[in-house]
Amino acid sequence: MILKLNVTLHYRLSEPMDLLLQIEAADLADQRVRSAEIWTSDVAHFSRVTADDGIGERIWIHAEGDFSCTYLAEIAVDRPALDISVLSQTPLHLLPGETIRHLMPSHYCPSEQFHAFVDAEFGNLAGGARIAAMRDWIESAFSYVPGSSHAQTTALDSFAQRQGVCRDFAHVLVTLARASSIPARFVSVYAPDMTPQDFHAVAEVYLEGSWHLIDPTGMADADTMARIGVGSDASSVAFLTSFGSMDLINQSVSVTRQA
Repeated sequence: MILKLNVTLHYRLSEPMDLLLQIEAADLADQRVRSAEIWTSDVAHFSRVTADDGIGERIWIHAEGDFSCTYLAEIAVDRPALDISVLSQTPLHLLPGETIRHLMPSHYCPSEQFHAFVDAEFGNLAGGARIAAMRDWIESAFSYVPGSSHAQTTALDSFAQRQGVCRDFAHVLVTLARASSIPARFVSVYAPDMTPQDFHAVAEVYLEGSWHLIDPTGMADADTMARIGVGSDASSVAFLTSFGSMDLINQSVSVTRQA
């Protein structure tokens, strides 16, 4: 499947400042970048750095005044839609080193507070079957309510309120997976079936020796997503981080598919 991406950003900066941009789809074995172009308004500095877990890149920018950016790309996604429930859990002592940090609690994912809940609610299940049950529970128990959360909302807050947006749903699944001793990370993606279209957030879990994408909102399938970046939680995968105050002028994301 081919995804065509068209992203535009326009912000007004309060003063000269540094920005960290991460909007480009990563070039990976299961998603090849067929073509890509990115343009920005005049900036004083533009340089690329490797993103978390070596997936994708971030761009350091120093700018002032109005900052705008346009990103166009065509991504070939070649990833099977697997039945996650049949996958087995990798024993902890066999986990590779790079997965271990994704077992640990993080700022938005306080997994250490959920051990009793996952044991009580999903204790009869293991591995992929437990992840699938968690995904289904979140999708049915939570309401997708735009504006119901904010930048400080954690998985614990979302769990108590039973509502949120894709970021919050992903945080809850990542948290429950880690509480079950299954490595899980937060993933920013492009997906074609979002209404309205925007940057999307999902989870990725480590089962049977590899990472597997899961959308607890139920809005996107693993074989239709293009990863932008991964991290412990939303704090490390923001599409734009500003080191100063700025105002949104305009932002649009378009993701369309071709057979």
